[in-house]
Amino acid sequence: QVQLVESGGGLVQAGGSLRPSCADSGRTFSDFAMGWFRQPPEKEREFVAAITSTGDSTTYVDSVKGRFTISRDNAKNSLYLQMNSLKPEDTAVYYCRAGRQIGLKIYWGQWGQGTQVTVSS
Repeated sequence: QVQLVESGGGLVQAGGSLRPSCADSGRTFSDFAMGWFRQPPEKEREFVAAITSTGDSTTYVDSVKGRFTISRDNAKNSLYLQMNSLKPEDTAVYYCRAGRQIGLKIYWGQWGQGTQVTVSS
């Protein structure tokens, strides 16, 4: 079981950077693929990035490729999202999520509580 808590959101100007993190207080973090999702104001929640349990493979939604980097530190039970060149359209509540990977597919499960990221123009 994972218990996920996000932190590190905030308010930043366009072009700036933030690095939200997600801590797992459970004991099986390294067993799970992990992902970041976001929910912009008045829109549905959407996928942002994912990383395998070992960290050897990542994937991103096209709109953040080249700007965001997902990473993890299994020794610290932590997930990160380095966000550079932020745009106002990146404004959203960012959520981390754990999933079980079977082959090429990730079966997503538990959510964190979210952290607000606001990018001003």
